[in-house]
Amino acid sequence: MALDLRVEHIVALHKALDRKAFDCGNDELNRYVREQARQDAAKRVAAPFVLTQPDSSAIIGFYTLSASIIPVPELPPELMNRLPRYAQLPVTLLGRLAVDRRFGGQGAGEFLLVDALRRSLNGAQQIAAMAVIVEAKDADAERFYRHFDFIPFQRTPRRLFLAMSQVAKLFS
Repeated sequence: MALDLRVEHIVALHKALDRKAFDCGNDELNRYVREQARQDAAKRVAAPFVLTQPDSSAIIGFYTLSASIIPVPELPPELMNRLPRYAQLPVTLLGRLAVDRRFGGQGAGEFLLVDALRRSLNGAQQIAAMAVIVEAKDADAERFYRHFDFIPFQRTPRRLFLAMSQVAKLFS
C-alpha cells in the first residue's frame, strides 16, 4: 500500500493512536513514542507530531520539536562572525524523528523532516530561532541529515544544524 503523504496527515500525538504497535527498530525511540511522548507534550517539554493515514490509528512516523539554545562557540567560525556577540543563541530542536519499519523506503522520513522544518520556520516568525538542530543517533541518521545540508557542530560532530535562513530558502 502506497502512503498518502499529505500535510494534513501529520497531527499532534493524541490518545486514539496505536503507539504500542510502533516499531522503528530502535528501542529507545520505540519506548519514547510508546511511553513518554504524551507526557512530554502534556508537560510542554516537547511537541510530538505523528504521520498517520486516513481511517487508521497506526503511527507511520513521528518527530518532536522543542525550543533550545546553543553555545555560539559550537558554530563554525564563518557563521559565528556573522552573528550577534551573544554567548548562546535560540534554536529549534528536532529532538527525535523515526519511521515505523513497516513503512520504510516510502519517503515518510523525508516528508516528516520537511514538515518539521516548515513548522520550525513558521514558529521562528513568532519566537526567534536562528537554526534547527538535530542530534544524530548513529552514522545512518547523520548521513540522512547531511543529505539535507545539515552542518555538524565543531565540538560535537553528530550534533548538526541547518540555519533558519537555509530553511527559509527551501520554502521560498
